[in-house]
Amino acid sequence: MTGAQALVKTLEELGVEVAFGIPGGCILPLYDPLFDSSIRHILVRHEQGAAHAAEGYAMASGRVGVCMATSGPGATNLVTGLGDAYMDSVPIVAITGQVNSTSIGTDAFQEADIRGITFPITKHNFLVTRPQDIPQALTEAFHIASTGRPGPVLVDVAKDALTGSAPWSWPAPMRLPGYKPTLTPHFRQVHQAAAMIAEAKRPVLFIGGGIVKSGAVDELAAVVDRAPMPVVTTLMARGCFPDSNPLNFGMPGMHGTVAAVGALQKADLIVAVGVRFDDRVTGDKASFAPHAKIIHADIDPAEIGKNRAVDLPIVGDARLVLAQLERNLADLEVPGWDSWIGYLQGLRDKYPTWAGAPHDGMLQPQEVIRRIGQMAGEDAIFVTGVGQHQMWSAHFLPHEKPYRWLTSGGAGTMGYCVPAAMGAKVARPESVVWGIDGDGCFQMTNQELTTCALNGIPIKIAIINNQVLGMVRQWQTLFYNGRYSNTELHTDRVPDFVKLAEAMGCVGLRASNEDEVDAVIAQAMEINDRPVVAEFIVHKDAMVWPMVAAGTSNDDIKYARDMAPDWEEITL
Repeated sequence: MTGAQALVKTLEELGVEVAFGIPGGCILPLYDPLFDSSIRHILVRHEQGAAHAAEGYAMASGRVGVCMATSGPGATNLVTGLGDAYMDSVPIVAITGQVNSTSIGTDAFQEADIRGITFPITKHNFLVTRPQDIPQALTEAFHIASTGRPGPVLVDVAKDALTGSAPWSWPAPMRLPGYKPTLTPHFRQVHQAAAMIAEAKRPVLFIGGGIVKSGAVDELAAVVDRAPMPVVTTLMARGCFPDSNPLNFGMPGMHGTVAAVGALQKADLIVAVGVRFDDRVTGDKASFAPHAKIIHADIDPAEIGKNRAVDLPIVGDARLVLAQLERNLADLEVPGWDSWIGYLQGLRDKYPTWAGAPHDGMLQPQEVIRRIGQMAGEDAIFVTGVGQHQMWSAHFLPHEKPYRWLTSGGAGTMGYCVPAAMGAKVARPESVVWGIDGDGCFQMTNQELTTCALNGIPIKIAIINNQVLGMVRQWQTLFYNGRYSNTELHTDRVPDFVKLAEAMGCVGLRASNEDEVDAVIAQAMEINDRPVVAEFIVHKDAMVWPMVAAGTSNDDIKYARDMAPDWEEITL
């Protein structure tokens, strides 16, 4: 086979059904056998869209997402998506074309050292210069991307490796002597963790995205049933533990609930599973959880002790850790934590995540998002952009079931929503997929709606249009004396999102007052033969509360009940 034929054949043998990409000179030899392949190739409008779509596909399906690009600018346009996948541990494989192997290093046309560029933001990457090495490289790439702590892997293939010929055989060998992720936790460490929980007076189960990656939802529920302690979930773990459970105190951190922040700050034991102790959760690390002993379980040993000193480290897959922890707890007498839980319930009752009220007759974005969640239902898949609407979505959407929440956490990538929603819908075409986007985020990657329209991918995008870069404006209001430097988007005039949606083959809808909201959402829900863009004109000064200012202590959490910059000081 030619190297290109071998590459396509290997992808088929690996079970790849969908790939997102754009052809170009150096990868063009691959696109010829792809024409006859069983693999569905979706032609995106920008390579960043291909990478985010692969992320969305991976998150929604639990499989490895695949994206393709040519050399030079095609490959570099994937970088943002690869960085996003790296930060959020999303398994994708990016296949890029490269100039002929004899031209590498000569600054040839459309040459870029994509291996060097992506070295810090991929789990591993390959440069393939011989056709006979293609099956092995791809097999290893998929294995690395999907095992241990998942992540993106890049396979850069020289053009002469695609056009050259070599024998092909299957299965391809794997030679990864240095890659041995630890899955099974040490039984003594888990036994000690159970004993520490039984002795704790104020324990908290702190759950992160590792629960999603390991499929540990049932094991998490079993641990809480065995030891009913408070639970807080990071942004990436929303839905892994139902919000309706009274032991779920929500999301902690910069824009977390007061109860969740209080739970971590006042705990004497934090059982952290699949979390990174990210700065957006901890605030000033020196003052984070000052009274707590820390049990940290993670599949990546590099995360343990990186951001917070740990009293008990456990390296292992979250599902196996929690399953073993539940068995150990069964042998112990677990105390009741009624007073501790009552304290946190008091914080939740006193400081609810407030949805706002109409102001000057304009829509409140919190209420719009709440109504989308209520009308779409807990079975819908929700995808967000980044900014205020992301935080409101984390609080006000119905997070009752796992694997229905996709967002950009670690990287905070504006432009993630539309292409990631596209990938999620491709992965789960039977599900309703709603993207909640801001008018700023939407304008970065909205061209992928054309891809959706042409490929029969009927996603629904809600634009929360406040005519500004909302989160940045909020900071300018609170910390820069209202000096609104370069945050006004003026999207009440340009572009006209309804006309833009229609021009891209979608249905465009708009709501600008309370009476129109439900009707627009209902109309969007009824349309399933093409994409829908529903624009909601909201007040530009709505703010996300609570809030811990960047770099300050979680003890300094602020709370407000309206859009005014005047906040309430909270004593935890």
